[in-house]
Amino acid sequence: MLSSAALVLVLSSAFFHALWNALLKRHEDPENAVVGVIAVTVVSGGLWALGLEGDAFPSSQALLWTLVAGVLESGYLATLARALHHAPLGLAYTVSRGGALLLVWPVSVLWLGERLTPWAVVGAALVALGMAVMNLVRPQEGRVGEGVLWALACAACIAGFNVSYKRALGAGAQPPALFTLSLGVALPLLVLPRLRGQSWPGLLRKVIARPLLLVAAGLLCTLSFSLLLLALAHSGAGAVLTLRNTSIAFALGLGALQGERLGRRQLAGAGLVLLGAVVLGWPRA
Repeated sequence: MLSSAALVLVLSSAFFHALWNALLKRHEDPENAVVGVIAVTVVSGGLWALGLEGDAFPSSQALLWTLVAGVLESGYLATLARALHHAPLGLAYTVSRGGALLLVWPVSVLWLGERLTPWAVVGAALVALGMAVMNLVRPQEGRVGEGVLWALACAACIAGFNVSYKRALGAGAQPPALFTLSLGVALPLLVLPRLRGQSWPGLLRKVIARPLLLVAAGLLCTLSFSLLLLALAHSGAGAVLTLRNTSIAFALGLGALQGERLGRRQLAGAGLVLLGAVVLGWPRA
């Protein structure tokens, strides 16, 4: 069961995650813009890591799991950008976050020793049901269908890097160093495929086409991931990932503030997600 502090950390992380993804969706070219977002994030993470005391990676296991997380982060960011390019934000978000939830809970219980309580099962089930209700509709167009496939690949990467982060933290990695190195590994893996068929100056022009948006998204991404790691350091990966999926409800709320109309299905789904978050994260003696 999550503590009160972990509950606040994860919900805050979820909100900032929804916000930076919404900014990326607004960019005309999210597949290239994500490179700029992560570059800003790596610089921000480096500044955060300057205040480290003690060993950043006290064991080889901590370093190994950090590198694995970085590879999976690059896969997550690449597939996320493609999913957002082809499918609506709500659909891509629902498939990727819900799929990751279904993958990470069994791993957390069977491999990481996370305790599976009846309340945790109920909370996770409510969150999963809410995400399905919100915006998971059968795609009618080939382009959207391709976006759903990328979102499914994204789900596998999300589950993988969350488990890797948990293993690295358990091996003693310090969150600032873990965050900075993992995204430092992910950045060149994002850049190299984009240099095929275009020059470095051409890629750079696309990346910095909207610099203020990229800087804002990068800072929000940094804040979101740093809060996630702080929560993971003291809580189970399954519970944290499930609760962080409330970012879907936050994304719908942000859309409503921008004038997007919420249907009955989306409102009902958002209510189920938030109810599941309360059941999952409410402190109990």
